[in-house]
Amino acid sequence: MVRANNGPALRAKKNRRFKAAKGYRGGRSKLWRTVTETLMRANAYATRDRRTKKRDFRSLFIIRLSAATRLRGMPYSQFMDGLKKANVQLDRKQLSELAIHDPAAFDQLVETAKRARAATAVHAS
Repeated sequence: MVRANNGPALRAKKNRRFKAAKGYRGGRSKLWRTVTETLMRANAYATRDRRTKKRDFRSLFIIRLSAATRLRGMPYSQFMDGLKKANVQLDRKQLSELAIHDPAAFDQLVETAKRARAATAVHAS
């Protein structure tokens, strides 16, 4: 009696993993156990970094906007407050793209934010 050990499925699984580990250095692409450990760690990092990428880009957009608004004599926080009061519904990514590629339009947005803040300041007092 011969024991069945699921040969074709195991070979396919190994091939899949070795293919995924292609390009890794040394045993990380050649040794079964090391390949498995490396891929588990790589997948964990990939999952984590898909989330942190969103945070990193948001902070990049904020840094860009802050620099662009300060050049125009207005802090970032006041700029965002003014846009909110003017009911401008552009997100930070779109605003930073405008600041880079279309400075004239961004200047108009800064003026809109200034006017909106001034208008609400008059109503408040």
